[in-house]
Amino acid sequence: MEKKIFHNFFQGMQTEPFAIRYWDGTEEKYGQGEPGIKVIFHDKIPETKLLKDVSLAFGEAYMDGVIDFEGDLQEIIEAVYQGSNSFLEKKTFKELKGFFRPKGTSLKQQEKDIQHHYDLGNDFYALWLDETMSYSCAYFETPEDTLYQAQLNKIDYILKKLQLHPGEKILDIGSGWGWLIIRAAQQYGVKALGITLSKEQHQKTKERIEELGLTSQVDVRLMDFRDLAKSGEQFDKVVSVGMIEHVGHVNLPKYFAAVDKLLAPHGLSMLHSITGLIEGPVDKWIIKYIFPGGYIPSIRELIGQLPDYNFHLLDVESLRLHYAQTLDHWSKNFEKHVDFVQEKYGERFVRMWRLYLNACAASFRKSGLNIHQIIFSKGLNNSLEMTRSFLYK
Repeated sequence: MEKKIFHNFFQGMQTEPFAIRYWDGTEEKYGQGEPGIKVIFHDKIPETKLLKDVSLAFGEAYMDGVIDFEGDLQEIIEAVYQGSNSFLEKKTFKELKGFFRPKGTSLKQQEKDIQHHYDLGNDFYALWLDETMSYSCAYFETPEDTLYQAQLNKIDYILKKLQLHPGEKILDIGSGWGWLIIRAAQQYGVKALGITLSKEQHQKTKERIEELGLTSQVDVRLMDFRDLAKSGEQFDKVVSVGMIEHVGHVNLPKYFAAVDKLLAPHGLSMLHSITGLIEGPVDKWIIKYIFPGGYIPSIRELIGQLPDYNFHLLDVESLRLHYAQTLDHWSKNFEKHVDFVQEKYGERFVRMWRLYLNACAASFRKSGLNIHQIIFSKGLNNSLEMTRSFLYK
């Protein structure tokens, strides 16, 4: 029965030719031409798992060595997205998406979720991120840009968009390893504060600030944005890069309410976020193994929040293919150090992260997953640049 399910599924995919070697030793070719990729089943995937959740079943099967691949893993995942009969594209699934939004999580649970992913160790992330330790979409001004240059491009691009002036105060919500707040102080003479829930990120950022002699200009705190919003502090500019995906659907209004309290009148804010085309559940494999508590908002969900707080939309830009290229770099760097990772964390961990990085790159290229930078002001601001020319000087 299981083999028939797979056979019918693969037969309906309109993609480049590929081959499947089933657990009974038989091999089938699908599509026209000579296959460039092959999926190898060492054992069956139970039908009950497939019916419960296809992505989770395949993800765990790869992690456990039940299935393997010959060829480019990212190409295989892209082929699944392109398949006309893909489980991911069934109409009934689309119709049900809105009913599966995750519930809101407590602050304590959110801290655990963040630490599950980001506190794996600074040494682990240093293996495959660039020197700035930027763990978000880079900005490639040319295809030849190194990952390091592209991450500096991204940070500089964000700071330009915020139109910073000396003496202003900037807040970075979810500040990661701190390079944005450090560069803001160095380049623009502002006072910068970062907040994070990751102990590892907080420690590393503190070290960087002290090493660079910026303790009078830059600070980082281990705290949640909701707690900071209660303090009464205000900032001229508020930025958040790749954090709101951890907030959850129910807590989106709480994020914007907090920004409303933290942002000074006429101030500017940027939200840099992965976005979905429509609202829906996050992939169950991602939720279980990579980002517990995560939620990908749609672009209309985010923009729809703005009028409730007298936030005025100024600019929206998609960086979708920039993120795909960023993930390509991360994946290559990860593979360069795979022996070290395997020795420290084990084969299952290696397979999990390999699948995660390649699946994300494929998603940005083929699934409609996107990333947007949204700029808005608190109330009307008539003193801003009137064209985009200042961004490209």
